[in-house]
Parts: sequence; C-alpha cells; structure tokens
Amino acid sequence: MRYLPQTIIRKKRDGFELSGDELRDFAFGVADGSVSEAQIAAFAMAVYFQDISPRERVDWTLAVRDSGTVLSWGKAGAGARPSAGTAPEFELDGPVVDKHSTGGVGDVVSLMLGPMLAACGTYVPMIAGRGLAHTGGTIDKLESIPGYVTGLSPADFQRVVRDVGISIVRQTDTIAPTDRRMYAVRDVTATVENRGLITGSIVAKKLVAGLDALVLDVKTGNGAVMQNRSDALALARMMVDVGNNAGMPTFAHVTDMSEPLAFSAGNALEVHEAISYLTDGPRHPRLEAVVEALGADLLVQCGKFSGPDARPEALSALRHSISSGSAAERFERMVDAMGGPADLLARPSNYLSAAPVVLPVYADRPGVVSGMDVRALGWSVVTLGGGRTTPGAAINPAVGLSALAQVGASVGPSSSTQPLAQVHAATQAEAETAAASVRAAFQFAEPGASVASCDVLLEVVR
Repeated sequence: MRYLPQTIIRKKRDGFELSGDELRDFAFGVADGSVSEAQIAAFAMAVYFQDISPRERVDWTLAVRDSGTVLSWGKAGAGARPSAGTAPEFELDGPVVDKHSTGGVGDVVSLMLGPMLAACGTYVPMIAGRGLAHTGGTIDKLESIPGYVTGLSPADFQRVVRDVGISIVRQTDTIAPTDRRMYAVRDVTATVENRGLITGSIVAKKLVAGLDALVLDVKTGNGAVMQNRSDALALARMMVDVGNNAGMPTFAHVTDMSEPLAFSAGNALEVHEAISYLTDGPRHPRLEAVVEALGADLLVQCGKFSGPDARPEALSALRHSISSGSAAERFERMVDAMGGPADLLARPSNYLSAAPVVLPVYADRPGVVSGMDVRALGWSVVTLGGGRTTPGAAINPAVGLSALAQVGASVGPSSSTQPLAQVHAATQAEAETAAASVRAAFQFAEPGASVASCDVLLEVVR
C-alpha cells in the first residue's frame, strides 16, 4: 500500500476528503487482508460520522468493484474483435441489464422479472443477496429449490447468462471481496445505516456485472429498511447519481412497502407464487404493478424499445412473455442450468418443501383490513425459522405465510370468512405463536367500511 491505513482513517476522521488513490488503496487492502478488522471498523465509523462526498462515493464504489473479478461481455456487431475471425467467448447480441431491490416482505420480483426480461431479448446477470433482518432474500428463495447452486465461478456464471439469458447467483470471494469483508464488520459495529456505504455496497456489485442499464427498487413504508419516504428518496438519488457517474445508466423507482408485495412470505412459498405468475396463474396486483413498471422502464432505458410508443411496446412485450410461456421457459432453463430439476414448473410440489403444519389465522371480530405492520409479518417468518437471527444460520425453506389478506378485505373470526393468513410451521406450537403475531400485525376498520390500498408506485428518480 502506498498509504498507511491509519493515515487514511485519521484523514477521514478529521473531516477531510480522501483521494481516489487513497480510497483504492484502502479497498484493496481490505480485500487482500492487509487492512485489519479494527481498521475497517474505524474507517466505517469515521465515514458514518463524517460521511463521504459525491466524488468520494463514486471513487469508493469503483474501488470496491475493482477489488475482485469484473465481468466483460463481447457485443455482436459492436466493433473489432480481439483477433481476426475470433469471437469473444461471452459474446452477446443484446443489452445486459439488472434490477436491485432494497428489500421487503413478499418481494419476489426478481424471480419473475429476470426471466421476463431475458425473454424480451436482454441478458440478466443478477448477483443477489440473502435475507437481511425481517426482509427476504432472492438467494434463500432459490436455494429452496433442490440442487440449485448459487455459488458459480465467474466463467460458469457468464456461460449460463450467454446460453439461457439469465443467471441468478450469490456474491462469492471473487466478486467485490472488499464489500463482503466491509459488510461483515459494519453489521456488528452499528455502521450499516450510512447511505454512502450502502450505495457503494449495492452499486459496486452491479458494476461488477458489466451492465448496460440498472433499475433500482427502493422501498419505503413500515416494512422497508428506509421507512421514511424522504430517506428512501435520498438513498435512491444517491445510488442513481453514483451509478450514472460510474458509467452505468441507472434509474430508480421508489415503491411502497406498507403492505406485502405478494400473497406469500417465505422461501418455498414465494417460489410457488413466482411459478404461478410465470405460468399465467393468479398474481398479486401490487406485485404485478411493480414487475411491469420496473421491466418496461428498463427495456426502454437499455434501448430495447425506442420512439414515442416505446413504453407501451415494452409493456406489451413483457406481458407477451407470460402469455406465450417464454418467460416460464427461461426460468425453467435457468434452474436446470444451475443444477435444479428440469421439470420444476410442471411439478413444483414434488420438489419444494412443504411445512407439516398449516394453520389459518382469523380476525378476532368482523371487520375490514385497513392496514398492517409489514415488518412484524416479516419477523414472524423469521421466528418460524424462515430467516436468520445470526449470520450463516440454517433456515427452514418450507415455513412462512400464505394467503395474506389485502387492505380492503372483509375478514372475520370464523372459518366461513377470509383468513388474515395461513401460517406454515414446523410444529403446532410454533404455528400458534406465529398466528398470534400475525393477528396482532393487522389493523381493522368497521364491517362494511370502504378502505383503499395505497399506491405502490410512488416516484421515479433519474
């Protein structure tokens, strides 16, 4: 290292801007182990209190990206090839795109949107995460599919993307290793919340994938990490600015998470819901709204559709990918290529775990659902064993909630009325404990009251 870690820490502690070289040195030192955990903690705390400037955010994000493998894609017809007559190994004939969500309950968007985008002629190299706190994680959902391997090498990851159009994998030691080590320390030193470090962590992993366009789904509401709308908007603007200034066209949707995004919450249950969506079955209206908005705008952003009718054409293409079965085919091919069962969509119940206890939860009295504590619903899934309270802990993919009642639904205390949810649990005792938490999470208006769900699409940031 040209700069001592303690010199960099002291400079930031005292409120000065760090140069791009200093940030790069520190990021690379984190990756190769020459920066200690104590120094990482001190740096993170200095940034937490002093923050980092817009220029520092870009330099830090690029340094985190460059701390490991960065994917490169050849583009058919995009210019000269490396040598006469030789095509790049991972040559693609369409734009490379992705989305990222800041997390919520029932947020199964990636499992449908990725295959839908691939069916529309784009390529989707998605590096996804596990569940965090009360929010679910795409990787945990996919790992509920027997045989699905999320930890591919970069070359195998690119090969699946080239051949299928989409691959969803987890972060490995070769992908932004600085971020892995930084986050582990931030998680136990009360420095996770700094927006600059959040931005660097998220955007760096997307830059690794060599994207032509990225859409961010930044959640707000009581079930989101950023519960306050102004905080969510500030984070969205910061990530969009860093992505664009780092050379990756980026925009964001700020969306509501004061209601679950799907009928279910829990890993195998959400995979079932994704399969239903992809095979043109029933779909949650809020989930459909988010999937279509993110997808249509991303197809326009990456240039797949252009002109005055670009967005309606993009939306039509997304819907056709469902009605034609092409999105379902992409999902099935991805699962097969990643080691999972080739006939998952035809026989999901043969492969996805089912909980031995399913308990319907009814309201204590007749009424109309007027709201809910979505964070509490997410924690009930964690308590059932569907999430983690300590890093690296095993989870039970079968447990969770299904048939979640929506705002405006008429409910009551008897089996002749709509339940608030169905609890899927490992034991009767765990089911009853979760049922009490679920019941307490709902708010009600008087019977016959007219209660409307709030808008799920709030704002677009470019």
